[in-house]
Amino acid sequence: MFHSYAAIGDSFTEGVGDELPDGTVRGWADFVALGFAAAAHEPIGYANLAIRGRKLGPIVDEQLEVAIGLRPEVISFNGGGNDMLRPRMPEERVADRFRQAVHRIRGAGIHVLMLSGANPTDHLPLGRVFDARGVRLTAALGDLAELDGVTFVDNFNDRGLRDIRYWSPDKLHLNSLGHARVASNVLTALGVAVPDEWGVAEVAAAPPGARSRNTAAYYREFVLPWIGRRLTGRSSGDGRTAKRPTLEPLAPDAAR
Repeated sequence: MFHSYAAIGDSFTEGVGDELPDGTVRGWADFVALGFAAAAHEPIGYANLAIRGRKLGPIVDEQLEVAIGLRPEVISFNGGGNDMLRPRMPEERVADRFRQAVHRIRGAGIHVLMLSGANPTDHLPLGRVFDARGVRLTAALGDLAELDGVTFVDNFNDRGLRDIRYWSPDKLHLNSLGHARVASNVLTALGVAVPDEWGVAEVAAAPPGARSRNTAAYYREFVLPWIGRRLTGRSSGDGRTAKRPTLEPLAPDAAR
């Protein structure tokens, strides 16, 4: 049972795709924190330092030591998704930095919740290239799952999570259903009950969605702006700060 939790990462962990009416994002890490609070029957401390658009290097450089300094009982760590989407990916360097970060968290006496990201490649242009990179990176880090103090949640190989029903219109970020399913994967791996009111089991049991098609409108709205940011060296996270930079109390009744 964890009573304090800090999350680090990129848009996946920040919660992009699970937008709330007030314009803020929620996401799987928020759901996990809610699950911890519901299981504890009391408020827990929760921080989320993740910022969209971050490659693995900046996640480690900017977020890791800050999260450790909060002294939570568990830190969730995911990264590398934005590295995979670049024209070239230094796979060994990315794997080494990921490995060093996991050992740093363990060395601080904090439980590591290590996640692979959900796999969007069934729906993306050049999806096969990105899929192959994700497969290799996940396999290269698989031995970390055997370490004491590490819980590994392999969302990349969750075949059901590839269904288009779980993805937002940009087909790169999960929607609220996808984030809830990832949270369910995490809580299940940790032996924490998944609140029934989230409806995760009902969604999983429903028929799959229709096959995704990338139209000209999709390229105009999502692909071309993404290419434009890459060409100009901009990021969707430029100017953004962490949405929850300290361990703030989260009450159990918020899980509803």
